[in-house]
Amino acid sequence: MSDSALALAPVVERVHELQERIRQLQAAKLDARSIPTHSAIAELLPGGALQEGATYSVDRSLTLIMLLLAAPSAAGAWCGVVGVPEFGVEAAAGFGIDLDRLVLVPHPGEQWLAATAAVADALSVVVVRPPRRASDASISRLSARLRKRGATLLVLDAWPRDAWPHGVWPQSDAMLSITESSWAGIGDGHGHLQSREATVTVTSKTHGRPRSARILLPENHDDMRVR
Repeated sequence: MSDSALALAPVVERVHELQERIRQLQAAKLDARSIPTHSAIAELLPGGALQEGATYSVDRSLTLIMLLLAAPSAAGAWCGVVGVPEFGVEAAAGFGIDLDRLVLVPHPGEQWLAATAAVADALSVVVVRPPRRASDASISRLSARLRKRGATLLVLDAWPRDAWPHGVWPQSDAMLSITESSWAGIGDGHGHLQSREATVTVTSKTHGRPRSARILLPENHDDMRVR
């Protein structure tokens, strides 16, 4: 790299920081209302939080879905889960999700899109696991409905990357995934498990590169993955 390029590097980095600040300020001015979000995850997301009317893809992990539901649920939001029969209420309670404000539609069948739209009409945050990729027209109609109602959609993407390289819901505002997970507390073959941490990574069109953060998971919960 030339001396001139080295000299410009700090300037370019500063410009990128200013661009990000401007994007966040513009998002706030455009009346994009945020919902309560885990503090570490919020720092990774475009706009600094989950947004009403937006759609986010989650790569296979039910653990991450529950982390995302916990903060809005604790703040009083009603949440719904469509097409995920293995979503465990005991595990959800362990994450702090209020079961009295949780609606489960485990087997919507071929009517999964209609069920998702109906739940989004009444609830604040909705999780759906599509059994197949929806048409662009169907996704556009549902996205318009979400914006009108101010509901947030979390799409649990259980498809392998080689099936749909861009995900089952390519119009998502961001993709979230758990890229690493580890336990702490075990020494040289002995000791007790004390805590569990995961690396959450967010990829979006807004940010130039993926962003990651380490997050402490609730005790006694594995990284539950949909396979």
